[in-house]
Amino acid sequence: MPLHMTKVAYGAQSLEEVHGWFKARGDTARLTTRYLPKRHEEMVGGSLFWILKHQLVARSEILGFEEAEGGRTHIVISTKLIDVRPKPKRAHQGWRYLEDKDAPTDLADGAQGDDVLPGGLASELARLGLV
Repeated sequence: MPLHMTKVAYGAQSLEEVHGWFKARGDTARLTTRYLPKRHEEMVGGSLFWILKHQLVARSEILGFEEAEGGRTHIVISTKLIDVRPKPKRAHQGWRYLEDKDAPTDLADGAQGDDVLPGGLASELARLGLV
């Protein structure tokens, strides 16, 4: 089972905006991070799950890792964004590991991913164990 990671879609106001980030980029995109994840070999073939309004809402396949300028690392991801069933997740800085058993499922083709709850409501429902 692959290991995944989570990252906040910082600055995005909607899922459509996140999709728009990748429309004109070709097949791959590179995200820069300070450090190569210690478990990077387990993550190739996994996914980077995007957090929007305190929920995991979409994922991009992790294709690999490359060295970048200044000792940093590029996370190479597919620009094909796959919407997932929204799942509560607190925002954080940088990225975090996500085990396969904790990852949300993909939405069926044609299903709407716009049922994203407001962040405060999603957090409160998760705290109460309702979502």
